[in-house]
Amino acid sequence: MLNTAFTPLRPEDPALLRGRCQNTGDEPAEGALHAVFVRSPIPHGRLRSIDLQAAESAEGVAAVLTAETLLPDAEEGRAVHMPPPNPLLPVAPVLAIEPLARGEVVYVGQPVALVLAHTLGAAQQAALRVQLDIEPLDAVLDFDGTLPVSEVAHHAGPDAAPAAACEASATLELPRVLALSMEPRGMLAQWHGDAGEPRLTVHLGTQSPSRAQADIATALGWSDARVRVVTGNVGGAFGAKSSLCPEDLAIALAARRMQATVRWISSRSDVFTSGMPGRGARLAGRLSLTAEGRFAALQAELQFTLGAWLPFSAVVPLRNTARILPGPYRVARLDVRGRAGLAHTAPVTIYRGAGRPEAALLMETLVEQAARAAGIDPVELRRRNLVQAADMPYTTPTGEVFDSGDYRRALELACERFGYAEQRVLQAQRRAEGEVVGIGMALYVEPCGVGWESARVDWHTDGRVTVATGSPAQGQGHATTYARIAGEALGMDAGLIDVLYGDTSLCPPGVGALASRSTALAGSAIVQACRELQARRAAGEALPLSASARFTGGEAWSYGCVIARMAVDRDTGRPSVEQITWADDAGRIVHPELAKGQLIGGLAQGLGQALLERLVYDGAGQLVTGSLMDYAAPRADDMPAAIDIHSFATPSPLNLLGAKGVGEAGCIGVPAALMNAARDALSPVGECPLQFPLTSEQFWRAMSGRSL
Repeated sequence: MLNTAFTPLRPEDPALLRGRCQNTGDEPAEGALHAVFVRSPIPHGRLRSIDLQAAESAEGVAAVLTAETLLPDAEEGRAVHMPPPNPLLPVAPVLAIEPLARGEVVYVGQPVALVLAHTLGAAQQAALRVQLDIEPLDAVLDFDGTLPVSEVAHHAGPDAAPAAACEASATLELPRVLALSMEPRGMLAQWHGDAGEPRLTVHLGTQSPSRAQADIATALGWSDARVRVVTGNVGGAFGAKSSLCPEDLAIALAARRMQATVRWISSRSDVFTSGMPGRGARLAGRLSLTAEGRFAALQAELQFTLGAWLPFSAVVPLRNTARILPGPYRVARLDVRGRAGLAHTAPVTIYRGAGRPEAALLMETLVEQAARAAGIDPVELRRRNLVQAADMPYTTPTGEVFDSGDYRRALELACERFGYAEQRVLQAQRRAEGEVVGIGMALYVEPCGVGWESARVDWHTDGRVTVATGSPAQGQGHATTYARIAGEALGMDAGLIDVLYGDTSLCPPGVGALASRSTALAGSAIVQACRELQARRAAGEALPLSASARFTGGEAWSYGCVIARMAVDRDTGRPSVEQITWADDAGRIVHPELAKGQLIGGLAQGLGQALLERLVYDGAGQLVTGSLMDYAAPRADDMPAAIDIHSFATPSPLNLLGAKGVGEAGCIGVPAALMNAARDALSPVGECPLQFPLTSEQFWRAMSGRSL
């Protein structure tokens, strides 16, 4: 007989593994109106009229709303716009986007009208009857030379760099990629208007419940207390669910307009067309070396696309890329310039890494290319230029401060576990036998865990403890991690601790779960509250007890070294990743199994970006890769058979746990290592300007002597 009993690694696991989790679409709501959006079919145009008559008369339709009718009659003349971006960089004034387009459409898929019906089928059929009259206007595509909305520059070092003996240059393009979460975007807005002041309960898969609550309340003109945001199982987020989208505000406003509960679940096609993708950059750099193999100067030009409007974290990728360079290395002279501009395309937001992968890709491509130009082994070149452990804390040329770390140890450990010297010998033998084989490596740094988070810890009379935090989860296992942190702080078994998150009515406010910050900051807030409880118990106070804490931490910097071996089929150009070895320092790791899971997941997404994934717009601004039939995502058989990950810890002094971030590391180091392995594989025929994704066509053309 099959034994179906198992011991879950995490308390979250049984419901997830058995399909009993509660996503936004699973929330019951009897009598809810179903919402379907009518979207712009062109990237830019003047919205001359919207014919709603056929849709409004369709069976089962409750209403069809536009920008003119979304707000109550009493608020005629008031306009609701998307929340402004986080001003981490100066941002020029830009067009304010409303939840539903008014007068002009600025990207394919922009919501124009909202159909509300008593069944989903009725809403879908009625949406097909809405007629849009749009006068096409010229569309500006990504990188088409528009004036920058945001710019950044860093200059450091002497006016004249040391004399250069050789140099390397590279131009890299990072296409837009999609955050392929299991659950697409959606919302259930429940109206409560039966007694007293109307209220709204919003079920929403978000990384930032507190910010979503504040943004929805602002759109409604209400106090935050009248909006409750509940985040259940999210099904993955990766940055794409950190900011509200126009549909989110439209659904909340529609619920108030209709004084009814409204449900919207986006289709996968809508996610491709109008969701918020990540990446989208053009990077150019030049690295010069002295005769002794020291980095003399780094010049970098960074260009990012923002799409049609600016989500909250729109400028984060540009800011991070610029401030992270030159990574873990010393360089005598640094010149970095970056800019980001608008286009008539879907808005770009943060995606797992958000500027960190771009910085690592540019720097590490230049390092390996410079090593080949100078005739120096790439490991030795890195040894000569790495920031040393004795220099910590180290202030970088851009003014950032590395809190702790031993970059050389990461390099040496990865080389030792990979068998670097032996692998180079084996590579030469395989090449002599006609194989195309490359070895590439990448060192990376990862800023994480800056800002504040809060926690409340309740110690009950029965001895159990409840931990509440404003930092939710999207699959990372935070309930397990937070329970372990509190158990260690209180000296009790984690099984006695319950964890609450994702409900603004039950949890303290927080920034949210993004930018590799939850363990370092939310975990430290939990420790702080637990220490207060321990002190009060030691002073003789009786249960029940409650303590709240808000912890503010400095920015910790994770880092690591990834080495990859890749073989390329000489006949077809198909690449095969044979091995990945990885040494990672994420500070003190609370739960090693969960940390490894985060590393493996990031590795898979990083591999997808490097080898497979790309969103493509044609010359008319239409999305070509509009479904999973056209957009390649990694599968199990794309993963290398040999993955060796070793984590070690240099604790950060900037939070109570000594923790750093771990969730984004795979998307940072792995793509750069794969790019270098690919270029190393083709190095016998010269420097090949390969680009992501590393398709078989690119390899085949390079090996055949054809233009890429």
